[in-house]
Amino acid sequence: MSDLPGRTTADVLARLDALRAADLPVRGGRTMAYVYDSGLDEAEELALAAQARAAGVNGLDMTVFPSVVALENEVVARAARLLGGDARTAGVFTSGGTESCLLAVLTAREHARRTRGLRGGAELVLPTTAHAAFHKAAHLFGLDVVEVPVDPVTCQARAEDMAAAITGRTALVVVSAPSYPHGVIDPVAEVAAEAAARGALCHVDACIGGWYLGHLRLAHDAPELPVFDLSVPGVTSLSVDLHKYGYTPKGASVLLFQDAGLRRHGWFAHAGWPGYPVVNPTLQGTRSAAPLAGAWAVLEHIGTDGYTALARRVHAATARLAEGIAAVDGLRVLGRPRASLLAVASDDPALDPFVLADEMRTAGWYLQPQPARGSSPANLHLTVTAAAADESRTGELLAELEKAASRARAVGPAVVDPEIAALAAALDPDTLGPEEVAAALAIAGVADDGTLPGRTAPVLAVLQAMPPALAERLLPEVIGRLYRSGSDH
Repeated sequence: MSDLPGRTTADVLARLDALRAADLPVRGGRTMAYVYDSGLDEAEELALAAQARAAGVNGLDMTVFPSVVALENEVVARAARLLGGDARTAGVFTSGGTESCLLAVLTAREHARRTRGLRGGAELVLPTTAHAAFHKAAHLFGLDVVEVPVDPVTCQARAEDMAAAITGRTALVVVSAPSYPHGVIDPVAEVAAEAAARGALCHVDACIGGWYLGHLRLAHDAPELPVFDLSVPGVTSLSVDLHKYGYTPKGASVLLFQDAGLRRHGWFAHAGWPGYPVVNPTLQGTRSAAPLAGAWAVLEHIGTDGYTALARRVHAATARLAEGIAAVDGLRVLGRPRASLLAVASDDPALDPFVLADEMRTAGWYLQPQPARGSSPANLHLTVTAAAADESRTGELLAELEKAASRARAVGPAVVDPEIAALAAALDPDTLGPEEVAAALAIAGVADDGTLPGRTAPVLAVLQAMPPALAERLLPEVIGRLYRSGSDH
């Protein structure tokens, strides 16, 4: 194959714009998952300028680039002040919530090995609503996951159930503030006390809500919120993403530890090779300082008062949406959300949440479908950001939701043939060959190239009907078909 010729700047940017045209919008508040929009154009412009100034800086060796240390110290200190830290608190800037959660689990495993002699069979105790990143961490670092069902009404972890799951092999107990699926805050104080009494570390996953909740409680008319941060006895680490309600560029997260001694268990150092001495505070080696500089700049620009004002706006908008959704015939909000996340389910068999998601998407809104699992029914997830907080925008969303619900009833629910569901249940994920994988994906409506149909409700219905292990076997096959080498453009 001959080398591809170089392209002009205009051609390259035109190609990028053409590709981006197929994406969901990242501004304007209509994409209610994955993106976080403050609505502040000046903050975005500042972030881009700060990133450009630090783009070539390599955080691999902070002794050569001391700006990395200065910026990270300031960012971590700001997070610690907001989230219950004290003079002992230590932290690290990471690439995002997943890396922060991975490092929390890795640190706990190493701490258990070095201080308790706990080797094989270390356990990670978490509620069923804990983020998938913790399952990823257990998979990567060789821990056994002990899942604890949550209360089916409140969607919160129950402290007594979590306590019963803690054993002498527990390296880490996880709670959420809030949980992603339902936006509820687990009983952090109670669970942390139980973990401490049994000699286990306790991590608070505040990735999505920590920055928002921390500032919301500073408002003069702040709602009563349960304690959830490092000030709680027994909480030994906490993760908070800045690229969510800090509205900084992706990826930016902070992992806070009770003290530097605990943080050290998660660091990697190696001097036994002919090259340079290596010390990695994160999972990355080389890491661009651009996200750190962008995050620092936005935090400095918006400031505590600015974030508090944004949090108040989001809080008011979330309350309006929760009230308005409950007024739509057939819809209800799951659990008792205390943050800026809402999970919307249907009590009407004719109103399928997955079909409702398709109808909303045709109207220009993205609400994230969440399949039924355990006590949680199929629902739509809404992440409310500052860009969606105006009364006119929430009113527009509620009006469209009511119309979309009417259209969804007319379409009818996505139905899975019982014979197909029985066939899927009989499949062994560990023995599926290429032909069986292709057949299973075809049943789910996935094309050979991984392309999904325009309406995803039928695909989601099939996915929901599958045992989780089978879905986990097939999902990488779908993504693998999207990412293929040698494609032309």
